Amino acid sequence: MPLGEFDLIARFFSRPARRAALGVGDDCALLAPAPGMQLATSCDMLVEGRHFLSTVAPERLGHKALAVNLSDLAACGAAPLAFTLALSMPNADEAWLEGFSRGLLALADAHGCELVGGDTTRGPLVICISVFGEVPAGQALLRSGARAGDGLYVSGTLGDARLALEAVRGTLELAGETFAQVRRAMELPQPRVALGVALRGLATSAIDISDGLLGDLAHLLRRSGVGARLDVDALPRSAQLAAQPLAVQRECLLAGGDDYELLFTAPADRAGAVRDAAAAAGVAVTRIGAIEAEPGLRLVDADGRAVAATWGSFDHFRT
Repeated sequence: MPLGEFDLIARFFSRPARRAALGVGDDCALLAPAPGMQLATSCDMLVEGRHFLSTVAPERLGHKALAVNLSDLAACGAAPLAFTLALSMPNADEAWLEGFSRGLLALADAHGCELVGGDTTRGPLVICISVFGEVPAGQALLRSGARAGDGLYVSGTLGDARLALEAVRGTLELAGETFAQVRRAMELPQPRVALGVALRGLATSAIDISDGLLGDLAHLLRRSGVGARLDVDALPRSAQLAAQPLAVQRECLLAGGDDYELLFTAPADRAGAVRDAAAAAGVAVTRIGAIEAEPGLRLVDADGRAVAATWGSFDHFRT
């Protein structure tokens, strides 16, 4: 007998509530943030053929579906609390569901984030997750707090996900192990939740990099009403990306997207505190420029020479 909708939910996605006041099984879940905390929420959708390849392993897809949402919480400095899952799929493939739910729930458990509800239906493969977190009142990281003189930082390394995508598209060739490593970056991003929490009270602004460094930095600068100088040669990159021609490196670093690292600002005199926060979170951070009072973004190389900004942000309706 084919697996039915409610059997599917019970078998793969029902778990006892631990932190939530009420989880899966009623018309609504009930969440109770701790006293003095504000609720942070975000929603992301992944569509097959648009956000992920049809060949991606279901366990990796489950991981990424939640990771991109947890990255939004990280950019806000919020600790994960719970999430809901809306899942459209062509059929109830038990092997696919087993792998997808395993990857999804493993990451959820790693961050103490409970699945508390959602919906399932037949249709094209589409995954929509709404995530909820909590942050002390008044301590949320926002895009609007950057000030002239602040240092500009990014976590981790950039560009590998775009490098993997170009290999899939056939625009460049990568050796087997190199491709495996950059494909892992594309399919298994690591949300920087611990870093976001560690930056509370320290970072003046923050955003996660999902649509490319230049595009997301532009959002931050616009909301803060400032400009920035960006040192393109300081951008952190993997050995795999560093082995590519400079033009490929810059395309992937500046306009790659799908990195899910944190881009943030902090006062110049708090550089030591930034290093301590990064060490406590177990994440490398790199200073890549500075905020300036004059609006606009100025790209320079290691010698201070201007670099032409010929890259744009990813846009689902223009790309």
